[in-house]
Amino acid sequence: MTDPFALFAEWFAEAQASEPNDPEAMALATANPDGRPSVRMVLLKGHGPEGFTFYTNLDSRKGGELAANPHAGICLHWKSLRKQVRATGPIERVADTEADAYFATRARDSQLGAWASDQSRPLDRRETFEQRFAAMKSRFEGSDVPRPPRWSGFRLVPQEIEFWADRAFRLHERRLFTRAPDGWTEGLLFP
Repeated sequence: MTDPFALFAEWFAEAQASEPNDPEAMALATANPDGRPSVRMVLLKGHGPEGFTFYTNLDSRKGGELAANPHAGICLHWKSLRKQVRATGPIERVADTEADAYFATRARDSQLGAWASDQSRPLDRRETFEQRFAAMKSRFEGSDVPRPPRWSGFRLVPQEIEFWADRAFRLHERRLFTRAPDGWTEGLLFP
């Protein structure tokens, strides 16, 4: 049997080498406590046996939905490779030290933007955000920008991972890995 994380690493490396735009872009699906779905694109910032990691404002719509209903689905689609990977499972917060380490690698303007933005909240006009960004630029001038307390990361701990590869005439290949108490089981799905 194949290790799904090793297979993912292989496919992801292939995407990084050939996908023309954002090979780490993934659709993240969440739902509110009533089960109403919401989906948006985020960037995959870590992957391995522990799961798939991304970062966001905890007060954003997705942050609130994940706090209220800590389960999600992701989908990475690499059009140039004609492949996609989907995964579903519970969500956990990353450790503060992990979030701090990743935040420190972001471009300074992205760090400042995290302080300036009330992500997902109504904005009266663009100038308001630009003024807040300028204020953060002044506030942190000459110093490192620390991670805002409302900004952190989440990890999807997959219970299922599906690998889909395009084939002619819609005779696609679908491999499904399901977490079991002692590892993973692997099976095929009809296209």
